[in-house]
Amino acid sequence: MKTPAGPRAAARGGGRPGPGGILFELTGGRLCLDLANTVDCRPTPRRRDLLARYDDLVAWGEQSGAIGDREGRRLLRITGRRPAAARAALARAVRVREAIFDIFSAVARGAPPPARAIGTLNRHLPQALGRLRIGAERGRFSWRLETGPDDPDRVLHPVLRSAADLLTGGEIDRVRICASDACAWLFLDSSRNRTRRWCDMSVCGNRAKARRHYARLRRRI
Repeated sequence: MKTPAGPRAAARGGGRPGPGGILFELTGGRLCLDLANTVDCRPTPRRRDLLARYDDLVAWGEQSGAIGDREGRRLLRITGRRPAAARAALARAVRVREAIFDIFSAVARGAPPPARAIGTLNRHLPQALGRLRIGAERGRFSWRLETGPDDPDRVLHPVLRSAADLLTGGEIDRVRICASDACAWLFLDSSRNRTRRWCDMSVCGNRAKARRHYARLRRRI
């Protein structure tokens, strides 16, 4: 579980902690998977949504690198004056997050992705893909997302592109779901032999090792 500045805390892009002091652990390997992982203990009664407020979404965006700190501060100023817009943007982000989880968890299990989840993703994709532009720098060309600085969905747009790229690229067969019964976090298996089982070996992996060790001790008694 992510705790304020706890042992699993790890921010890729920097950023400030969320309102509850949360530093999001970013072990998914892709932006869309990291958003899907903003639910702790998903398969258990202790399920905890880490995106309780729009401010949490902005904090996640800063820490993941989806937006910069300056963009985050601007969004918080704007949405502070437009609370209804902030609530609507958070609701859209959560819907997309759940669709991403449903799609990629099915992929990880070798099952067909739910049509409803694909539909949700497709409904939101034009928001992001319609903002793609070609940029040129030092003789090299690349895709860029041009989103208005005051757009409450600014955090979501790079996530949508990340999901589309992962689904249509050559790494889809590397998507995994954590083997822990209490976790269900998603990650991209970049190991050489593609045998990674845990979202984080230092947490879920060590817990599994401890349980196996305890079970062996009990069998000896």
